[in-house]
Amino acid sequence: AGRLENSDGDKEKLTASSASSSSSRAGYAINLDPAAKYVPFSSSIDIRDTVDYLEVMRQHKLGPNGAILTCLNLFATKFDQVMNILERRAFGSDEVGDKPSGDDKNDDETNTETQETDSASIDPPSPKSALDYILIDTPGQIEAFTWSASGTIVTSALATTFPTVLAFVVDTPRCAASVHTFMSNMLYACSMLYRAKLPMVIVLNKTDVVGCEFIKEWMDDYESFQEALDDASSSGNGHSEEMAGGSGNYSSLTR
Repeated sequence: AGRLENSDGDKEKLTASSASSSSSRAGYAINLDPAAKYVPFSSSIDIRDTVDYLEVMRQHKLGPNGAILTCLNLFATKFDQVMNILERRAFGSDEVGDKPSGDDKNDDETNTETQETDSASIDPPSPKSALDYILIDTPGQIEAFTWSASGTIVTSALATTFPTVLAFVVDTPRCAASVHTFMSNMLYACSMLYRAKLPMVIVLNKTDVVGCEFIKEWMDDYESFQEALDDASSSGNGHSEEMAGGSGNYSSLTR
């Protein structure tokens, strides 16, 4: 338990399934959260199929975050297998160098056939075999992925082969309830941006519950954000009296 299973080709434990035929865009989904009890999408590769989170926690006597980090580290040692799967699915064919070679005595006899095969292998992949996007869901614990060696291995490997963009999901209702939460999210986003050195998109979720116009305004207009911060600091806004008085950790964010 807590180990990665070795396997060969398409029979490996990291099972690659076809993109949904009902979608107009071909996609590929990967789940890298070993502690997730429910994943609301069909993942073609799932870390839970390879590493047992609870068993890692039990065997190594780790807490929740330590077990997540250890699972990611174990999975990262086999991430080259994941990249092979993604490259095959995205580009539609294996590398020419990966093909098994025939006997030397048959080389002359099959020269014409080999040339035709090689010529076909370098043609652009058909639209049916190419992927429009690859979606990778990472653990919600930012420090377990962004600030770990395994997270760096994963993002670096992806960025060297595919155009890679980070998506940082912000809880809009929580930001509406606390301007300090909004600022914490922005600082987290900046740390991810400078750590990964990759393009990043901030995704505002649950906008059907709370509109996101106030966040856009705070991003575009510093004075508007500062006014909201002053109001929150003076009223407390659900925080302690120390924060309300402007003498706590957030005092540097006030005027």
